[in-house]
Amino acid sequence: MANKQQSEYLEFECHDPLVQKSFLIARESLEGMERENHHPFLEHPVNVARIVSGEMGLRYDAVCAVFLHEASRGKEDVQQKLRKEFPSDIMNIVEGLNNISRITPKETRLQAENYRKLIVSYSKDPRVTLIKIADRLEIMRNLGIFPKSSQMRKLTETQMLYIPLAHQLGLYKIKGEMENIFFRYSDPEHYRAISNKLLATAKDREKLVSEFIRPLEKKLDESGIKYTMKVRTKTAWSIWQKMQRQDVPFEGVSDVFAIRFILDVAPEKEKEACWQVYSLVTQEYKPDVSRLRDWISHPKENGYESLHTTVENKDGAKVEVQIRSVRMDQIAESGHASHWSYKGIKSVKGLDDWLLDVKKMLETPALMSEDTPHKELDEIFVFTPNGDLKQLPKGASVLDFAFSIHTKLGMTCSGAKVNGKVKSIREELHTGDVVEIMSNKNQKPSRDWLNIVVSAKARSHIKNKLKEEEGKMSRLGKEMLERRMKNWKMELTDETLVSLVKHFKMKSAGELFISINDYSIDLQDIKDFLSDEEKASLKEETKAETSSKLAEKATRDRGDYLVISDKLDNISFKMAKCCNPIFGDDVFGFVTATGGISIHRISCPNASRLISHYPYRIQKVRWRQMSTSSQFQTGLKVIGDGDASISNAIMECVANAGASIRAFRISERQKNRLEFVAEMELSVGNKAHLDKVISSLKKLREVSNVIRTSDRKV
Repeated sequence: MANKQQSEYLEFECHDPLVQKSFLIARESLEGMERENHHPFLEHPVNVARIVSGEMGLRYDAVCAVFLHEASRGKEDVQQKLRKEFPSDIMNIVEGLNNISRITPKETRLQAENYRKLIVSYSKDPRVTLIKIADRLEIMRNLGIFPKSSQMRKLTETQMLYIPLAHQLGLYKIKGEMENIFFRYSDPEHYRAISNKLLATAKDREKLVSEFIRPLEKKLDESGIKYTMKVRTKTAWSIWQKMQRQDVPFEGVSDVFAIRFILDVAPEKEKEACWQVYSLVTQEYKPDVSRLRDWISHPKENGYESLHTTVENKDGAKVEVQIRSVRMDQIAESGHASHWSYKGIKSVKGLDDWLLDVKKMLETPALMSEDTPHKELDEIFVFTPNGDLKQLPKGASVLDFAFSIHTKLGMTCSGAKVNGKVKSIREELHTGDVVEIMSNKNQKPSRDWLNIVVSAKARSHIKNKLKEEEGKMSRLGKEMLERRMKNWKMELTDETLVSLVKHFKMKSAGELFISINDYSIDLQDIKDFLSDEEKASLKEETKAETSSKLAEKATRDRGDYLVISDKLDNISFKMAKCCNPIFGDDVFGFVTATGGISIHRISCPNASRLISHYPYRIQKVRWRQMSTSSQFQTGLKVIGDGDASISNAIMECVANAGASIRAFRISERQKNRLEFVAEMELSVGNKAHLDKVISSLKKLREVSNVIRTSDRKV
């Protein structure tokens, strides 16, 4: 008996020399190996090869890969040898299959999507996934030969991984068969109940179909439409799922079977013919309009086209009717309608696109060549030593992996064993790596770690930790400085802190404190700087007092106010360049360190600082009537819609207002629309004169805003 079983697999019928060569290599490599039923193990790859070629329609190279995969799995030296004897496209498929064979999914549905994506990531050649589905179908067809414990594991893997993949690839017959086998083994009692009810009601369905079609035959023949009729009975699993969803018994499932009319008509007459048959059916039987599905006028996004309705005969029996053309039926039956959306399957950007490429290759075998481009996932899948699967961005390092497990482990990560070899935290990981993290309680994150990690989670945790550490060091540094300054009889004011930051060229006070804490800045250097600054400040205050006395003398006859005259070259007064005050502005005087008084607008950007920090140097001033010949300089910025061609209109407007332009510049910028920005320096008589210029400019249609600037430079 054993010899007879052996002889059935001594040959594989195929005239291609590469297939024959690969078959002989597998036969030699697997010699003496048996399956659980004591048949030669060669039975398995032969059956898979028959599914791949006969049921999927793949070519010789995919069949070669089936045999070479079984001959080389777990044997790296054999795989390297075969690369010298077979084309690279075949060996790339073999490599992908060998990688997938090493996956041992844990029985957790939480990671099912990641495991499916892992299979896809190994499938750089799309045929890898197809062959793997064929491999699983062969195992499911022979599930009874495996022990119970092995059966349960294979059932779980099939439900989690291979049934969803088969559905996404449009392999509906294979999907349905695997679902039914899964149901038969996972819930044998309900499977038998539904199967037996289907068997018991088979004659009733045949009778119903016969009675249903009889009154329609004459009408259909008279219409001149050529058609064939199919009766499709749902699988036991599909019926059971519907019973659970609708909470009804077997008898409550209205569409246990469907009658399908397949019309042999030209493409341009498909819609007309389908609706004509629909009309004939609904003339004879009462339609349930709520169950009408018109996927002919509006095909599904996945390309599916058909006309579905449910009708009721005189006895109250309901029948689902499907009407479609031969072309539509071929597409639907062969899986060419891509059902990317599937209940229970999470749609993943990148994965669906990649699977769409696989589907196109199924539809067009000529596209299956080594040069066919394929999209790859921007992810990798890495295992922990106990088999947990982690998904990481492509380019992820050992450090990224550590943070993906636990934040604390990431913070103390000092390296890892990658596939048994010790690697640094910088080591880049690849799909399929088994990683065991090594940690050190004295390890601490550094800013350099941000150049190592690529995952958002790792970067976020590292930044937060660095910020926390820097805050701690900053507080310690500040405490050190405050204690030392107290000893020096000095006070750490905001002004002092600003001076220190500027002197030591730091970006912030926090950075200054950190440098003090780590002794990058010597406290003695700080003391020397503050002592020198204090001496300079005393000298400045002495000059300020002298200037103040001169100012008091100049204003003795005018009360508390300085009167600004038209003698602008007077050594005691000058207009501040930071705000360019003009006659009529609300102003104040500030006694400078070098002597004299600087006149500022009350709205000057520096006014708040001067008034709050140096109140003893502030002088009240008022304008005295100027002569008409006095001129003041000020700046304007004009913004509006359009381009630089507006220049002439702006300059003409200013001239008509009686002001003279001392400097002018215009530029363009593109935001939501094209805008111009004109900047100019003007000479005006007083504030009222300036207001007149601004008002005139705002009347220009293109101008949206006019701003007075304090900077004299254009």
